[in-house]
Amino acid sequence: MSLALQLGIVGAYLTVALGVGVVAYRLTDDSAEDYYLASRTLGTVVLLFTTFATLLSAFTFFAGPNIAYDIGPEWILIMGVMDGLLFAVLWYVLGYKQWLVGRTHGYVTLGEMLGDRFGSTALRGLVAGISLFWLFPYVMLQQRGAGIALSALTDGAVPYWAGALVITLFMILYVAISGMRGVAWTDTLQGAFMLTVVWVAVAWVLAAVGGPTAATARVGETAPEFLALGGGAYTPQYVISTAVSIAFGVTMFPQINQRFFAAGSKETLKRTFTLWPVLVLLLFVPAFMLGTWARGLGVVVPEGSNVLPILLQEYTAPWFAAVVIAGALAAMMSSSDSMLLSGASYLTRDVYRPLFGAPDREALVARLGVVGFALGAFALSLTTNATLLQIGDTAFGGFAQLALPVAVALYWTRTTRAGMFAGVLGSQAFYLASVFLAQVPASYAGWSGSLVGMALGLALTVGVSLVTTPAAAEERAVYFEGLRAD
Repeated sequence: MSLALQLGIVGAYLTVALGVGVVAYRLTDDSAEDYYLASRTLGTVVLLFTTFATLLSAFTFFAGPNIAYDIGPEWILIMGVMDGLLFAVLWYVLGYKQWLVGRTHGYVTLGEMLGDRFGSTALRGLVAGISLFWLFPYVMLQQRGAGIALSALTDGAVPYWAGALVITLFMILYVAISGMRGVAWTDTLQGAFMLTVVWVAVAWVLAAVGGPTAATARVGETAPEFLALGGGAYTPQYVISTAVSIAFGVTMFPQINQRFFAAGSKETLKRTFTLWPVLVLLLFVPAFMLGTWARGLGVVVPEGSNVLPILLQEYTAPWFAAVVIAGALAAMMSSSDSMLLSGASYLTRDVYRPLFGAPDREALVARLGVVGFALGAFALSLTTNATLLQIGDTAFGGFAQLALPVAVALYWTRTTRAGMFAGVLGSQAFYLASVFLAQVPASYAGWSGSLVGMALGLALTVGVSLVTTPAAAEERAVYFEGLRAD
């Protein structure tokens, strides 16, 4: 297959996505609520698929199959079953309450919601700063994944840096023109596209090797431990720690928080979180099983490479491998465009507005922030040797530290400003130390530092709140009184 045809397939997809963004731009007004939240009008299908596509990134499309190839298919339990169910529950417990509060008071960001409740611009800025800090490596993950994918597709004709740069520039252009409406519409297209190509890939590979029974039998011959539940790396502590960290971390992603705010109705939220586990399983099971079957088929994956493109190049037509890479790029872009858009809202509304108070320049600041953030992440992606799993897992854990203090604030009127600062700062400090300092263990009797940090954050938030009094500027009733669902 010619290089021109490979790049033509990818380029055609990018062109379609850009066209959707241009249409959305023509329908988007100048208000922040419309640009960042599509005027809170997203329906069930669009909300479901934009959340789905936003969370399906290089971490899922490449890291998941790689893990299944290396240590076995139980990764499906972590991402497909446990996180599908856990996140659906959190969507109901935290997402619905955030939607209700945001709809009533007009909040666009998590920082606004917390800063108003506790009468603190410092808390507002702290939450935004932490979110932007952990968003940075996750954007970098998408760029790194895109560069690796395009390089693998073209056998190195497109170098890693060039592939990552092209996707970075496309994301900047797309976010600058489209806003939430364009991102959500494109995500719906991308989500359906990803589901389709993954299932076609499964059917094609299995047809080539004699069906699922034959493929699984070969796994049993090559790596018999893969056919037994648990064992090896999949200890109960590892499975639970990873599943909890990812599910709670996802709930605090800026782009997911804004989707909680953007739902059109209570019924939309209910239908969406009910359908969520089904949609997750429809993607994760086939994607991760492809990685597992590749191990049995003797597919050789060079260090630093991803198993999925290599498997498809060996067992499917070259043009289809290019289509699947386009699907992978769709996953990465649907995550990155949402991250950049939500990051821009955090920067302008929670950092720039409280410090400078010049709303007439917010649109310019937002776009400059997108450019700077994306290019900075791209530059760092060229210097790191970390794997996609390492990058994603670290970012998930950082976001997860915010979840329990936020949950306490939403449901417990006794929460104080001092308690929130203690819980947020304490858990973040502990988690950062466990990641970057050799003197602080990364795990405790098999339980991850992320999980221990979450427990510390909960204890500090509750404990300090119990021994401190509310500040005069706190609005303790803002999450409980006058809320409206329609």
